[in-house]
Amino acid sequence: MDRSFLKRKAAISESGSRKSAKTTDNGPGGEKKMSFAERMMVKMNYTGGGLGKSGEGIVEPVQVQMRQRGVGLGQVREKTAQAKAEEKRAAEARGEKYEDSSEEEREARRRRQKARKSGMGSGTSTPGGTAKRKTKYTTVADIEAAAPGLEIPQNLITSIIDATGQGTRLLTSAVGIMTPGGSMLSTDTEAEKIAKRERLELEAYMESWNGIQDRKNYLDIQEEQLRQDIDAQEEEVRNLQDVVSAVERLKHIDLADFSDTAWEKTVRQLEVLQLDHQAQIALYHLSDAAVAAIYPLLKEAIQNWEPLSHPAELVSHILRIRSILGIRDNSDITLHNGINDPEFSSARRHKSTTAYETLIYTLWLPKFRTIITNEWDVHDPTPLITLVDAWRDVLPSFVYHNVIDQLIVQKLSSAVAAWKPRTAHHDRASKSHRHRQSSQHLPHIWLFPWLPYLSSHHIDPKSATGLLADVKRKFRLAIDSWDISAGVILPGLAEWRQLLGTTFNETIVPHLVRRLAAHLASTFEVAPDDQNIAPLEHVLAWKEFLSPRILAQLLVAEFFPKWHAVLYQWLTFAAANFVEIGNWFSWWQSVFPDELNAVPAVAAEWERGLATINLALDLGDRVATDLPPPTAGPARPIAATATAPAKVPLSAKTKPAVEATFKDVVEEWCTEHSLLLMPLREAHAATGFPLFRITASATGRGGVVVYFKGDVLWARNRRDRTLFEPVELGEGLVERVEGR
Repeated sequence: MDRSFLKRKAAISESGSRKSAKTTDNGPGGEKKMSFAERMMVKMNYTGGGLGKSGEGIVEPVQVQMRQRGVGLGQVREKTAQAKAEEKRAAEARGEKYEDSSEEEREARRRRQKARKSGMGSGTSTPGGTAKRKTKYTTVADIEAAAPGLEIPQNLITSIIDATGQGTRLLTSAVGIMTPGGSMLSTDTEAEKIAKRERLELEAYMESWNGIQDRKNYLDIQEEQLRQDIDAQEEEVRNLQDVVSAVERLKHIDLADFSDTAWEKTVRQLEVLQLDHQAQIALYHLSDAAVAAIYPLLKEAIQNWEPLSHPAELVSHILRIRSILGIRDNSDITLHNGINDPEFSSARRHKSTTAYETLIYTLWLPKFRTIITNEWDVHDPTPLITLVDAWRDVLPSFVYHNVIDQLIVQKLSSAVAAWKPRTAHHDRASKSHRHRQSSQHLPHIWLFPWLPYLSSHHIDPKSATGLLADVKRKFRLAIDSWDISAGVILPGLAEWRQLLGTTFNETIVPHLVRRLAAHLASTFEVAPDDQNIAPLEHVLAWKEFLSPRILAQLLVAEFFPKWHAVLYQWLTFAAANFVEIGNWFSWWQSVFPDELNAVPAVAAEWERGLATINLALDLGDRVATDLPPPTAGPARPIAATATAPAKVPLSAKTKPAVEATFKDVVEEWCTEHSLLLMPLREAHAATGFPLFRITASATGRGGVVVYFKGDVLWARNRRDRTLFEPVELGEGLVERVEGR
């Protein structure tokens, strides 16, 4: 019964009971028993090897290296046996050779021990001990090589120590050195002690000798350096003597006559000084001497100089000695309208002026200022431009900018302010003479040549200040009061249109459109029996400054309403002749240029008139009652559609520019004609606009009563005092004011 129980337990144990022993002892068959975890791994088809699909994982479980409490790093081996085995297995799987750090340390330790053993003496020495240092003897040749030039006493040479045997012996001569049976001397003999002291003294003497030799070499180097310094000082003294001699020779030049001969002698002497002592100009302040040499010559020459007639008279002399005078390169003299600008050259300006800059500022600039103020005609720019170009290369930067920004620009601004574009056309009696005179003084003739010299804000068409802004303001005022009926285009407008570019359409065209519209509204009438097309021709004469679209809008607003009204009256007339109406229609189409008839707005008006004629033909006798009257055209003024609204930057919105009103234009026109514009403190009964009186009397009586409606001046009719009609600023209004 017991046996069956044992058999049953064995069967249970072999079948993998959960209560089987967890030992690793071999079973009855000699096989190693598997633990519970191993059996579970076998059930999951684990056949051995590393973890993972490819078996690259660990094989043994991770082990932990125990460290005692309070033990730091390095006291125990950090890697366990399992970690080392895994690293070795992984290295072999990669085909590499695994090297353990402990094995490397043992190998290094073996190499060090082997090196120590190989460096030991005989085999009788203690293993692991240090080798005995070999005595090194200094020979006479070594001493002579270490201390060249040192004389060794003969008694030291005769005292020779024989160290060829087991011991050492002192020989008094060279005889018997190689004799094997030579007598042995004790190392403690008196002679050997003396020889040893001599050798020590010789070594000390040798060291002292080397120190003295080093000191001697150092002194030799110092001597050479001092010799070079002395040579340099002597060279500097010679140069200074030459400079003093050259400057002394300048004092002996005769300057009594101040002629070209004195200039030539002085400049030639300065050229020699400049060429021979180019490197010493700044060191010896030769610029001051050069300025002092030419000062009396330049002062006398400038007093008698006529710059506009002889602009480059003195420049040639100054250019020859520009280096010694301290004149900088041309890049310092910057052009406002070029790549360079005063802001770019400001960093190169100095806090104090040089002698040459002071010379130009005190002698040349006052003369130039006098010429510009008193002699130069601003309408003749050529002489002054020639003068500026001739002196540009020799002028200091601040003087050049003072000339351009202060003197010339101020004179140009005054000329622009004094320019009156309308003056030449008010007096019809002397119209041709004034036109010739004004054509010579047009701004584009005398202002355009200065544009390359002016700063950016003067030549920027979009700038609110500067010369171009003043010219644009003048043109706007001139156009607002220009006599369109004279049939003359404003002189210079075409040239300024090219310069202003797109700003011309934004600033000048709106004023021109308003003026042309007022002219058509006040002077043009459609009269088939006696047609006067002069006002229309006067408007069409300005077509080069207006695009066809803008001119078409002007005609649609001012011409076609009157034309349609006359056409309607003619068609509704009882004795209307349609043949004459057709011819009249064709004739009006031929009056307009082809490019203007091609504009859709104008073509639509012609189609509208033709449709009205066809409708009148269809109505027959009922035309007088059934033909609808023409509708009104677009409201005036149309200047708002002349240009597209421009995007105003935020900075411009904060500070709006002040534009001149039409009332300002009328006031200026009255001032030019010695008239007064006086408010009456009354209002027009129908419109409510304030009334003014234009009079030539200082008492304020007489004249013409007017009021402003937009950009049109309405004057009271002579016969009917309740009727006001639009008038132009011209000779007709002047005659009415003066009662002629």
